[in-house]
Amino acid sequence: MSAAQTMLGRWFKPAATDSDELPVRLGRRASYSMGASAGRVSAFDNALVAVVMALVVWGTIMVYSATIAMPDNPRFINYTHNYFLVRHLASIAAAVLAAALAFQVPLETWERIAPKLFILCLVLLLAVLLPFIGKSVNGAKRWISLGVTNFQPSELAKFSAVLYAAGYMVRKIELKEKFIKAVWPMAAAVGTMGSLLLAEPDMGAFMVIAVIAMGILFLGGVNARMFFLISGVLLGAFALMIAFNDYRRARIFAYLDPWTGNNALGKGYQLTHSLIAIGRGEVFGVGLGGSVEKLHWLPEAHTDFLLAVIGEEFGLVGVVVLLGLFLWLTRRIIHIGRQAVALDRVFAGLVAQGVGIWMGFQSFINMGVNLGALPTKGLTLPLMSYGGSAILINLIALAVVLRVDYENRQLMQGGRA
Repeated sequence: MSAAQTMLGRWFKPAATDSDELPVRLGRRASYSMGASAGRVSAFDNALVAVVMALVVWGTIMVYSATIAMPDNPRFINYTHNYFLVRHLASIAAAVLAAALAFQVPLETWERIAPKLFILCLVLLLAVLLPFIGKSVNGAKRWISLGVTNFQPSELAKFSAVLYAAGYMVRKIELKEKFIKAVWPMAAAVGTMGSLLLAEPDMGAFMVIAVIAMGILFLGGVNARMFFLISGVLLGAFALMIAFNDYRRARIFAYLDPWTGNNALGKGYQLTHSLIAIGRGEVFGVGLGGSVEKLHWLPEAHTDFLLAVIGEEFGLVGVVVLLGLFLWLTRRIIHIGRQAVALDRVFAGLVAQGVGIWMGFQSFINMGVNLGALPTKGLTLPLMSYGGSAILINLIALAVVLRVDYENRQLMQGGRA
């Protein structure tokens, strides 16, 4: 097991379950006798499913709360009060069906199609930039219109980056100590995808994909010194992107002091109203449906700034509970990945851990932005924010994690994955 896996194991280890205490070691398949209790071991991680369902249901309630008054705005005057709720429920229904299908696909198949899926994502990211295909919203071209809905290729790109990076590390595992040979092809692939994302522009998605790739390289055993060198180069690249882009630089300065000058009515407008919303919530909140900031004061209250509405209506208690749910979710996914690696299923383990990094990092960024701890960045809250593409890909990714756990349990019961 790599040093990175060992390091994570000291913290990312939740309370033991029926299958957690089984003796597993890297390099050989674990086997043991379950005896009479074999039939009582669940085929699914029921706790993980329950937490995901809780987040999706809570998110649906908050999307409805945040959008019920939107038809009062002349921009949405032709919409009904439950317009966004109905579309969100339809997206969830489609996502659950897609997740159920994704769960049926063995990890071997995901490993085989990972490069093709990555290439497909590059094609879609290129297509979205074409004037007759890509749809522009608020100055960004990130969507492809499918008639009844819009599809955001950057969401699929996150999932494909997880699969591609995991497959790459399995193929190049013998080169993990040789920096140039091991890293430059992956860097080129992520750089190509990042260039297309920045052209939309979507720096937030690029950040998530870069962190996913870096995390999987680290967990896959790339030399630690080289890892930190890559991290330094990546941070320097992001700093240059900000320094040489007036819009991004203005948002950084607005984040540092959103209340003064023109910031409060300009680049810092969303942040100030997010902070006002969370401040109004105090400890226990103003109650479900009682938010004032969602009444056309806080832009994107149902997407990027859903946490601000949660903070206003449920207060500090609600925010802490939400933090706890995402922390548990991330830890559990990472643990499933570590267990797969211990069963000598490296690709499956890296995929699960990549999804854990993705969910944990994106939720961390979204919460940090809403709380004013990080600069404003257009990233939704996983599983909760309004958006069909995001909820679809999030549930598919989590279905793959459940498949990893399912195959782990099959192996530990002496069967076949």
